[in-house]
Amino acid sequence: MTRITDVVKHLLIINVLVFFATLLAWGNPAPELMGSLLGGTGDFANWERYQLALFFPSSPYFRPYQLVSHMFMHADIRHLLLNMLGLYMFGSALETFWGERKFLFYYLFSGLGGMLLYLFVKYLEISSGNVEEQVMKYYLQNVPMLGASGAIFGLMVGYGVQFPDNVISLLFPPISLKAKYFVLIFAGLELFFGLGIVNISSGVAHFAHLGGALFGFLLILYWRKYGSRL
Repeated sequence: MTRITDVVKHLLIINVLVFFATLLAWGNPAPELMGSLLGGTGDFANWERYQLALFFPSSPYFRPYQLVSHMFMHADIRHLLLNMLGLYMFGSALETFWGERKFLFYYLFSGLGGMLLYLFVKYLEISSGNVEEQVMKYYLQNVPMLGASGAIFGLMVGYGVQFPDNVISLLFPPISLKAKYFVLIFAGLELFFGLGIVNISSGVAHFAHLGGALFGFLLILYWRKYGSRL
């Protein structure tokens, strides 16, 4: 059984505490998301359960702290468990390999990178001529993004790069793959769904996942070429 390293342990605890604190304070954000957000009441009191999530900067519900807080808020218990499973699977090996400070920097950098790509793609959608109906513009600006998935995809790529031949065994589907193939398959699926080639996962921020993976990979390349002072 993999030993949980200190930074990974603290990240697990923080994510779980934030989830249950927001659940107790404001309720589960997931069930009424579309209906409440597209209701357009303009009253932030109706949106308080999402105030730690990330709204597009042009939204009246955007707050600067959301740039970080969204990485620690999750939509429901399944969302939380999947991300924490990824943190557990990939995090401790990378923290042991890199050290605490370097690992934490990588985790946050990947999460923020996922956010940047997500916002860039959403900006292109909002500013393009393809968004003709007012309700769609309202949707794009005011439906928030939340979760640690960008950081987790960064960890997945980091694990695949640093330990390419390690075998990853999945419960569902029940298969085993080398880490390098696991990363390529998952990244390919995210790109596939993100581009809308197959639209089966509405509400998933695929480009946040891809952004976390991309920025994490670029950071590793930078460290390999120029080193790290962390």
